[in-house]
Amino acid sequence: MKLVAYIVLILILAICLRLFLFSLTSRKPVETGMKNSQLRVCLKSSNCVCSEWKSYAYIAPLDYSIARDQAWQSIRQVIEETGGAVVMQNNDYLHAQYTSLVFRFIDDVELRLDENHKLIHIRSSSRVGHSDLGTNRRRVESIRARFKQVN
Repeated sequence: MKLVAYIVLILILAICLRLFLFSLTSRKPVETGMKNSQLRVCLKSSNCVCSEWKSYAYIAPLDYSIARDQAWQSIRQVIEETGGAVVMQNNDYLHAQYTSLVFRFIDDVELRLDENHKLIHIRSSSRVGHSDLGTNRRRVESIRARFKQVN
């Protein structure tokens, strides 16, 4: 019985160590920003969603009907209210980071304002791992719901 307990303890410690190492890896900066005036395409993993590319990772962009500057200010406010820290912002691009509570994983959220179509394109991606168990998709839907409330 003691042997089983030791094996379980070792497995738990190994899992925690691996998650801790992933956490350290997620703190390394990743390539963000726009490419050819669009948000970057999601890699072939299920830890990313993006409204710019119609693929497995597609999620609808945010739409707005208010003034451009008001929409841009509102989305920044929503990002901050939902736990994001804005890293960089200019006239049509915003990059924010979300950090998980326990292991301090960092996820990147990027937004691009498309004034011509009154859309805000969004990309949310984990820095490490293959699956995020739907975290990024839920985050974008949470941002969308909150953005609709303030507009």
